[in-house]
Amino acid sequence: MGQIQLESMGDWARVTLANPGKLNAIDIAMWRELRAMFERLQALPHADAPHAVVVCGADGQFASGGDIVEFAGFRFDQQALHDFHENVVAPALHAILACDIPVFAQIEGACVGGGLEIAACCDIRICGESSRFGAPIAKLGFPMAPAEVEVVSRVVSTTVLREMLLEARLFDAQQALAAGIVNQVVPDADVASTVQRRTEKLAALSPQAARLNKRTLRLLAHGPLDAMQRRTLFDYADSAQHREGVTAFIEKRPPRFQRG
Repeated sequence: MGQIQLESMGDWARVTLANPGKLNAIDIAMWRELRAMFERLQALPHADAPHAVVVCGADGQFASGGDIVEFAGFRFDQQALHDFHENVVAPALHAILACDIPVFAQIEGACVGGGLEIAACCDIRICGESSRFGAPIAKLGFPMAPAEVEVVSRVVSTTVLREMLLEARLFDAQQALAAGIVNQVVPDADVASTVQRRTEKLAALSPQAARLNKRTLRLLAHGPLDAMQRRTLFDYADSAQHREGVTAFIEKRPPRFQRG
């Protein structure tokens, strides 16, 4: 059985997908723990929450998809199959999407199937040169579940997603960069250090601004905002972080943003 590990790294946190010997394939217990972990992160008081989260895989692999060994136990019954995708996988993905803390994907090796779905929920994706992306589940005789197509299509264009799903095509790192699936490609040996550097740089910025930007983007994904929604997004006006950022600029000094 695999596990999801959470480590505090000071101002940021690391979530590690680990399933030794299986390229970190995501089993049912891992999906449930991933959901619970991101719900806990989202529920933290702002003063206790990390400024950023990095999702990575253990042992130089991100995640190779679902744990196929488990599939025979539920995939051939419609109700069980529906329950797995709608009540196990989809809620885990949506817990990541609903998290107001910025999330980085540190992608090494395989980012396939469920791994691609998790990466698609992250805000910024950085990968190594040998990374591979796709969802070749047509080889297993089944399609991607509707809720998961919806999630992946936020990041992967319909044109590219059709290639992934219909042809079971895998994309290399440079092809993924050209397709907008990842934000940056670096040498394999530099993935962790690059992600850490970018995470620490982001963590020095205003966590309040990050939360509000994520919230606004999430709201806009569902269509135009009404007048009340737009007004509430200005509630930060008298906040300490807003005052600190503007004051620091006027005083020509670095801002000192506290958690919260």
